[in-house]
Amino acid sequence: QSQLVESGGGLVQPGGSLRLSCKASGFNLDPYNVGWFRQVPGKEREIIACIRTSDDTRYADSMKDRFTISRNVAKGTAHLQMDNLKPEDTAVYFCAAGNGAICLTPPPYYEYFYWGQGAQVTVSS
Repeated sequence: QSQLVESGGGLVQPGGSLRLSCKASGFNLDPYNVGWFRQVPGKEREIIACIRTSDDTRYADSMKDRFTISRNVAKGTAHLQMDNLKPEDTAVYFCAAGNGAICLTPPPYYEYFYWGQGAQVTVSS
């Protein structure tokens, strides 16, 4: 069974940092593009950043200066470093794997076909 598992979420104060991790289970993550997404209840899921198999990265404009995506080919993992977090960053965060020439795409993100279960990130004092 192929699965992605996120970890590293939790509660953090405004201005704080979190590092989310995504690990593949049952398949190799290395051949795929990886994206990080977030969703607030009642709102549309949005892409945050993605990293291609070449390690080329792309970011949504609003997250470019505060979030950093990376991957570890040896461990088969991907990560999202989140700095200077704001209350508006509160959401469920998902990692996903897929393919395609362009990784930063609009909804419905059909090129991503492996998805994690989501990790809650809450930014509050």
